[in-house]
Amino acid sequence: MSDLEAPLRPKRKKIWVDYFVQFRWIIVIFVVLPISFTLYFLTYLGDVKSDRKSFKQRQKEHDENVKKVVNRLKQRNPSKDGLVCTARKPYIAVGMRNVDYKRARHFEVDLSEFRNVLDIDKERMIARVEPLVNMGQISRVTVPMNLSLAVVAELDDLTVGGLINGYGIEGSSHLYGLFSDTVVAYEIILADGRLVRATKDNEYSDLFYAIPWSQGTLGLLVAAEIKLIPVKEYMRVTYKPVIGNLQELAQGYVDSLAPRDGDQDNPEKVPDFIETMIYSPTEAVCMTGRYASKEEAKKKGNVINSVGWWFKPWFYQHAQTALKKGEFVEYIPTREYYHRHTRCLYWEGKLILPFADQWWFRWTLGWLMPPKVSLLKATQGEAIRNYYHEMHVIQDMLVPLYKVGDALEWVHREMEVYPIWLCPHRMFKLPVKTMVYPEPGFEHHHRQGDTEYAQMYTDVGVYYAPGPVLRGEEYDGSEAVRRMESWLIENHGFQPQYAVSELNEKNFWMMFDASLYEHCRKKYGAVGTFMSVYYKCKKGRKTEKEVQEAEQAHLETPYAEAD
Repeated sequence: MSDLEAPLRPKRKKIWVDYFVQFRWIIVIFVVLPISFTLYFLTYLGDVKSDRKSFKQRQKEHDENVKKVVNRLKQRNPSKDGLVCTARKPYIAVGMRNVDYKRARHFEVDLSEFRNVLDIDKERMIARVEPLVNMGQISRVTVPMNLSLAVVAELDDLTVGGLINGYGIEGSSHLYGLFSDTVVAYEIILADGRLVRATKDNEYSDLFYAIPWSQGTLGLLVAAEIKLIPVKEYMRVTYKPVIGNLQELAQGYVDSLAPRDGDQDNPEKVPDFIETMIYSPTEAVCMTGRYASKEEAKKKGNVINSVGWWFKPWFYQHAQTALKKGEFVEYIPTREYYHRHTRCLYWEGKLILPFADQWWFRWTLGWLMPPKVSLLKATQGEAIRNYYHEMHVIQDMLVPLYKVGDALEWVHREMEVYPIWLCPHRMFKLPVKTMVYPEPGFEHHHRQGDTEYAQMYTDVGVYYAPGPVLRGEEYDGSEAVRRMESWLIENHGFQPQYAVSELNEKNFWMMFDASLYEHCRKKYGAVGTFMSVYYKCKKGRKTEKEVQEAEQAHLETPYAEAD
């Protein structure tokens, strides 16, 4: 057996959950989709109502809501009440990990009113927004102004707060970094009720660098100032097929974003957007995008494709046609390009509704898509949730660009999941060591894609049922994730915390750096008020006793001590 061949596995006996999952589409069509559409419409009406308010009125409401949160924190009795967390229901989170920390006794703080765009400052090129503003909402406001956030995560429901406290990426991240790298200021309510504004060069600069990836365990985010960039009406997208083995596919992807002469900051050589989809061990399509004016897009002979219409083929399937017809170019309206993966949830929609990509479904019911992830989670019981953890993969592997080929071979050997999404992002060399950081000394190797100030990483997105599961073979999902996490630690990679994790605490802090985070936890009084980031991400139920003991033990363990 070659290194790339997956091991042979015995057949797995089906149980009742298999049949429930197989026919889950019935609940999705008749329950989840109608309710999802209604919620999307009501949310849209709420956004329209908010947009009609003046920025002054929105700021007034914001100040009042901040006072409510401060007063609520002051009501907490540390000796009687549990640790602080938001009042949001566990299934609302878009991530796939279980929000089991809310099953322990806790002190809830309601942040549900923080969903307004507070200001669009065209002079400073800054958008000031509240944490529950989602990507669909902010792009609806900015794109008509020919402005955009520097990084707009693809799915409409992803919120500013989740992308900051957790992880956010897009095809422009090879220029601007992760979503949190585009934030210029955070407004945070600390454990003692103080409202502070943290920037990279004020007295709270340590807090500014510690907030990303902290999962809201340093304070409560109530607003953020985020970088805006000028954009044009269309995206000129080039679809280029690549054929070869996985290492050759990886090199084709690298060449699509990184000039071999190292001229990485030259806009003539580096496109505005990059993504690649690996469809099989031998086939991929690299997509590059450049902003284009309306005048350019509408020139005679150019093809305009409005991919946002409900009846259009799903984007990943549309891109796959390049494997048959060869390289081609088209123009997509900018906002529709940003949210190109929303309707089919990348390719997860194929598992949820196996026939939803067919023309007859797209034309008749496609306008109901996508189902809200929160409703999908709310309509699954414990047994189905555990089934998905074992028989399904939703993971992102953040790896150095030069190791993408190795990562693809690992995924093929251990999981056999296709398609695979590749999206590059810069990992900046910062003045302090944060939870995620580039490889020490990377700038001396002058590798393709790297610069003196940032190492190029790639998100290897692995979303779908593994090959063995599709073939009805035995598969241990938990063990596969453990092996993936070990591989990431060995290769200076990172696992976004929205996903299901099997890391124990020691390995968690081997993957991430604890020094600045723990320093800020102690300095700003988060210990004893907010749960630590590891225990918030840890898989499985958390009792109140376990959490409290973990808080004390965490301060005493050598791998979690601040420098």
